[in-house]
Amino acid sequence: MALRQHRLPRFWLAITLGSVAIGVGLVYWWERQLPSRIERAATSGQLEDCLRFGEQLAALSWLPGGTPQQQARCQRQRAEQLWQAGQWTQALALQRQLVHSAASGNDDRRRLNLWQETLRKQALTRFEAGDLNGALAVLAPLGEAPRGDGNTLGDEFTESWNRNRLQLERAEQLTAQARWWEALDALNRIDHPWWRKRSTAVRQRLELGMSTLKGAEREHESHGDLPHGVDAQKLDRLVQQHIAAGMNEWKAFETGCKQLGGRVVEAGPETTCQR
Repeated sequence: MALRQHRLPRFWLAITLGSVAIGVGLVYWWERQLPSRIERAATSGQLEDCLRFGEQLAALSWLPGGTPQQQARCQRQRAEQLWQAGQWTQALALQRQLVHSAASGNDDRRRLNLWQETLRKQALTRFEAGDLNGALAVLAPLGEAPRGDGNTLGDEFTESWNRNRLQLERAEQLTAQARWWEALDALNRIDHPWWRKRSTAVRQRLELGMSTLKGAEREHESHGDLPHGVDAQKLDRLVQQHIAAGMNEWKAFETGCKQLGGRVVEAGPETTCQR
C-alpha cells in the first residue's frame, strides 16, 4: 500500500509535465507554421488573414524567430487600402505600426509623412473655405483636434475663427453707429479669407459712410472750417502718414487729432476731432 502511494505523485507529475510539454510543442509547431501562412495570405491578397497571423506571430515573439517581410507587406497593402477608402485613422495607425517595426524601410516613413501632410493641407483648405467643422474632422486622425490648451492645429483654427467672427460683429456694430475709423480698424484685423468675403457688405457701407462724411467736410471747408473743428485735410494727411507707418486706423485718427491740438468727440452718430 505504501509503495502504491509513493508512485501516485510521480504518475501525476509525469502527466502534468507531459501536458506542458505537449502544449509547448503545439505552440512551437504553430509558431513555425505562421511565417508560411503569412506568406500564402500575402500572396493571395488575403490581407486580414495575413494581419491576424502577424499578430499571432508577434504574440509568440518569446520563441525563436523574427517578423517576416511578408507581414510588413500585408501591413503596407492594408494601410493603402484603408487610406484610399478614406479610413484615415485606421490607415495612419497601421502605417505607424509598420514604421515602428523591425521590417520598416525609408519608404514607409516617407509615406506616413506624406499622408499626414496631405491631411493637414486638406484641413487648411477646408478651413480657409469656411468649413471649420470639416477641417477639424480631418485633423482628428492626426491627433490635432482641439483640446482647449492652444497646443494643437485644431486649437489654432478655432481661435482664429472666433477672433475673425468677433471682429466682423464689432465692425457691423461700429458701422451702424457711424464710428467709421474704429469700424475700419476692426475690418482690417480680419485675416481669414472666408470672413473677409463675409465682410464685403460691411466694408461697402463703411466706405459709403466715410465718403459721405468727407463730402460733408469738403462742403464745410468751402465755407470755412466749422467752429472748434480742425483742418480736415491736415487731419487726413496725418492719419494716412500714421497708417503708412504701421499704426492702426483708430489710433492714427486719435494721434493725428491730438497733434492738431484737438480731441476726439462723439458728435451724435459720428466721431469728430474738435478743439
